Amino acid sequence: MPEIRGNTDGIRKSFLEELQALYDYQVDGDLFLPPDLAETMAAYSARINREISLYISRGGEVLDVSIGYLDNVALEEIRLRRSQERLSMVRCVHTHPGGSAELSDVDLTALKTLWLDAMCAIGVDGQGRVTGVSAAFLGERVNGSPQPKVWPTVALEQMPQWEWLQQILHSDAEVLLGSDRLLNEKERAILVSTDSENSLDELAALAESAGADVVGKYLQIRSSPDPATYVGSGKAGELALEAQALEADLLIVDDELSSAQQGRLEEIVGLRVVDRTTLILDIFALNAVTSEGKLQVELAQLKYRSSHLKGQGVVLSRLLGGIGVRGPGESKLEMDRRHIRERMNQLSGELKKMERQRAVRRKGRDRNAVPVVALVGYTNAGKSSLLNRLSGADVLVKDQLFATLDAVNRRVELPDGDAFVLVDTVGFINKLPTDLIEAFHSTLEEATLADVLVIVSDASSPDLLAQRQVVETVLAKLEAQHQPRIEVLNKSDVAPPSAYQAIPGALHVSAVTGQGIDKLLSEIARQLRLREQPYLLLVPFSQYSMLNDLRSLGRVLSEEHRMDGTLVRAMLDKSAWGRLCSRYEDLKPLESQVEEEEEV
Repeated sequence: MPEIRGNTDGIRKSFLEELQALYDYQVDGDLFLPPDLAETMAAYSARINREISLYISRGGEVLDVSIGYLDNVALEEIRLRRSQERLSMVRCVHTHPGGSAELSDVDLTALKTLWLDAMCAIGVDGQGRVTGVSAAFLGERVNGSPQPKVWPTVALEQMPQWEWLQQILHSDAEVLLGSDRLLNEKERAILVSTDSENSLDELAALAESAGADVVGKYLQIRSSPDPATYVGSGKAGELALEAQALEADLLIVDDELSSAQQGRLEEIVGLRVVDRTTLILDIFALNAVTSEGKLQVELAQLKYRSSHLKGQGVVLSRLLGGIGVRGPGESKLEMDRRHIRERMNQLSGELKKMERQRAVRRKGRDRNAVPVVALVGYTNAGKSSLLNRLSGADVLVKDQLFATLDAVNRRVELPDGDAFVLVDTVGFINKLPTDLIEAFHSTLEEATLADVLVIVSDASSPDLLAQRQVVETVLAKLEAQHQPRIEVLNKSDVAPPSAYQAIPGALHVSAVTGQGIDKLLSEIARQLRLREQPYLLLVPFSQYSMLNDLRSLGRVLSEEHRMDGTLVRAMLDKSAWGRLCSRYEDLKPLESQVEEEEEV
């Protein structure tokens, strides 16, 4: 359970435990401040005659509970949005013991300094009753600073809940006015890599997928990144001048940075620095659609952030040795880590529930003997387009990296009447963060458990072979190397002639034009048939229901009616045969006739 911050001296432990229950309060999405929560805060505040503050996220989660003094409470910076020029997505609600609900100058200063969604004050009388509620929001900037817009004090029962929630959304847009940046203007990014031109080009594609405008790309070939600044202090100084000339907003680095590297680089360049891992996580957060996808992305982000926490902030000093900097930094840093660990445990539990649900669905497919074919490959190789072409689905298709993240299952009918489940998995990429692989393990498990893998490569890419090697590396990490494979070169309609010889034996298809799709379906059918074996069975009249089971679990090739039953020739895989044996005792194939069938 998160702790109560602030001035807790002289307060009984039992009271602090009561306050801790506020962390479990979930604010409804259509309420700015629930009346019962305001009354509870007022009652608590009157009991100790001190201010109490809550930080509430836009999702309705209570992020922080603090106790202050009679006329003030120390507020810390909590941001749920990375940009320093946007609202923090957190609103502060606090009490005013003494009766007045008017916002003080200190309240308005905190609103501007911390870029809060709103600052709300609850007036409390000596009996713990609410005397009124007031709120202020940020508006257009003047001389670079957003100006507060104060609403008049109202009675608790007359609080304009919906209007205040809408004002937060209006403020989100208004704080960008009066500055150089327009609401719809993209962030101007410069990129730097110590790897290769190809890696730098891929980083540019990632940045554009995240919504950035790439204004400069710089390559410095090094055997290994500089441990202090990634590119060296000299190159970092050059980047600072280039960033100023190009009016850049951020620097994106083509590798994962340590906290020390990021801090030093930001100090020299004078820009916010984002590494490759953070960029990929941001794209995943942008494109996640399903509940499971969002949980997986959040878990990966928390795992990454937990290893990159820095002991610094508006209220928090850096964790350094020496006089004057000991004490609160370490406890605050541990508190952050504890909050992250608790959230990670919660997310892991929810994902395990979803994983069990997927396992149940998978067992259903197994019971019905429906084989699974998984599409895997480098991001933007056209897997979703291929899924749409094969199944007639309408999965989102975009010419950008990681446009789709969530595993999509579609049933595909084969010309002979059989069917299989086609699964589209998340795309792979070079330097794919380990945290992402771990977080998306349950989704990527579809590839591990598939009966056949269709490895899709972009035939039009100049890095075709390098991308194919990345796919092989990720599949090895997932231990998905035992299944039959079908190599597919997609986008063959726009590929150079040299691509046709790049991967021997690969099928050349185009999800756009339909070229080679029939051959691909035939090859999938052939690979699935290899799992089957011929069986010759005599079905007695007393077990005639077996005929329906044979038709549903396998392929019936012929039926010959006899005096003692029906002689059936069928193709079954091992799992289907095992299910038949469990349903019908003493079931045995006619071995000699099976051999004769195979010889013929």
